[in-house]
Amino acid sequence: MLIGAHESIAGGVSQAFARAEEHGARSLQLFTKSARCWKAPALADPERRAFRKEARRTGLPSIAHGSYLVNLGSEDAALRERSVACVTEELTRCERLGVSCLVIHPGAHPDERRGLKLVAQALNEVHRRTPRFRSRVCLEITAGQGNCLGWRFWHLAEILSQVEREDRVGVCLDTCHLFAAGYDLSTEHGYEAVMAECDATVGLERVRCFHLNDCKKPLGCRVDRHEEVGKGTIGRMAFRCLVNDPRFVNTIGVLETPFPERYGEAIRLLESLRQRR
Repeated sequence: MLIGAHESIAGGVSQAFARAEEHGARSLQLFTKSARCWKAPALADPERRAFRKEARRTGLPSIAHGSYLVNLGSEDAALRERSVACVTEELTRCERLGVSCLVIHPGAHPDERRGLKLVAQALNEVHRRTPRFRSRVCLEITAGQGNCLGWRFWHLAEILSQVEREDRVGVCLDTCHLFAAGYDLSTEHGYEAVMAECDATVGLERVRCFHLNDCKKPLGCRVDRHEEVGKGTIGRMAFRCLVNDPRFVNTIGVLETPFPERYGEAIRLLESLRQRR
């Protein structure tokens, strides 16, 4: 696994690489713009060139996380259009920067089946607006708070089955969200069972990236509260299994834990869990 962290873009998106280097990362995640705003100034060519130059210099692969405002499952026409437009804009930024994946939360709806259908339709519209893009959307499994969609593997499979360009959509597995949603990966046996279910339902080949977070709350709580690795209710075993899983040897895995100033320490911990051969 290519272990890294979500890095700040203060001073420009290209600055994220130097921060990742300081943390000893082998990959990184970033926002391409503020995650709490619908729109942002256009990505300037000098910054785009600086980002690509830093990517070449460091050799670090990157993924992006999308806006927290987006709800592709909304019935509200105005919110739905803003969400589609926002994902389209962020995917365009990823394409210009050479970022492989844009991770987004599927959305929310009180009727699961209806909501999942709406998410798939929205993704189809995003794809129509971004033909021939190589950057892809990755649907993140969620903790299942409230009416959030995407907290069961079958939710993700249902969306994928209705997307016209299924090859343009991947999956992001967040360890905290999995545990909060009721997937117990805290033991070696549990980890293997969760991955087997994911493979049977979604397909492990669709898993493009991981978020490496422990959980503050108990199994099945459906509450999204990240904790530092090894200090929450999941424990270290899940992460030991993950970083040693040969199926994910070249897969990006990034920390989204509460204290970015401790990312370096957390990355060293995760690296120490690797089995030395």
